[in-house]
Amino acid sequence: MDYAKSGVSIAAGEAVVDKIKPAVARTRTSGVLSEIGLFGGLFDGRFPSYDHPVLVASTDGVGTKLKVAIMANRHGTVGQCLVNHCVNDILACGAKPLFFLDYFATGKLEPDVAADVIIGLAKACEENGCALLGGETAEMPSMYAEGDYDIAGTIVGVVEKERILNGSRVQVGDVLIGLPSSGLHTNGYSLARAALLDKYSLDEHLDELDGTLGSALLAVHRSYLNVVMPLLEADLLHGISHITGGGIVGNTSRILQEGQSLNIDWGSWDIPPIFKLIQDAGSISDDAMREAFNLGVGMILVVAPENVDAVLALMPNEHAFVVGRIDGTQA
Repeated sequence: MDYAKSGVSIAAGEAVVDKIKPAVARTRTSGVLSEIGLFGGLFDGRFPSYDHPVLVASTDGVGTKLKVAIMANRHGTVGQCLVNHCVNDILACGAKPLFFLDYFATGKLEPDVAADVIIGLAKACEENGCALLGGETAEMPSMYAEGDYDIAGTIVGVVEKERILNGSRVQVGDVLIGLPSSGLHTNGYSLARAALLDKYSLDEHLDELDGTLGSALLAVHRSYLNVVMPLLEADLLHGISHITGGGIVGNTSRILQEGQSLNIDWGSWDIPPIFKLIQDAGSISDDAMREAFNLGVGMILVVAPENVDAVLALMPNEHAFVVGRIDGTQA
């Protein structure tokens, strides 16, 4: 026996590295001090433009959106989703990204599939000014069903200590401004698949979606970095909520202080058709939809009332909308 006969191909791993090298090289930033292939990624820890730099880190995955990508044999978007999800998570703390590390695991390594996923990671890193500093590709026979794979990633960013957003600045009376999502992003796919895939095929064109179901479900989880960073630099935000699993209420409640509550106007924006399709196909209640999905709101900005006009003026191309406010709790 040898390693290949046990189900692990060193040659396939090397083929993946060769395919991804150009894309990874394009993500290189001035802080990167290493080349791909070392035992660890090196990044310069000096931040001369910061008085008190604080590192912010987050780890996440893509969940069962991967099942849709595998069914559709379309693997280029899920890597972008992973990076953008992580970028948004640290953005909610006020941080901008520095570098990203990925983990790709599968039962049998298909170089083209792995390369598509990792090139998607690199594309999103490049768009976010974030270095793809390193990663791991693991081939583990018998751990995954045939054709299955999983991806996860860790992002590290930096924020000035006095500019950290952790909920402490949120005040009663603050206005909640919603930024539109690009679809389901990376949450709620177990429910969406259960509701939809017994009734529709992924390649089925649906007029209400103006495209195929697969395209709607695989829409890239958008990054809000370039939209929100000018607002952070102008010190116009009291808080940020990234709307992921748990929905608008579950996530925005994470940054409330004692004595504060959410007042959401659920009729203040148009819910995108993909969510209505899911709800009708699965006979899902409004409460269950609000708990599982972003319903078209990918990020919420918490803004003092007197700053709402200034915030909206700095986002001229963003179809932002007021979704509610912060109220006090009744004794």
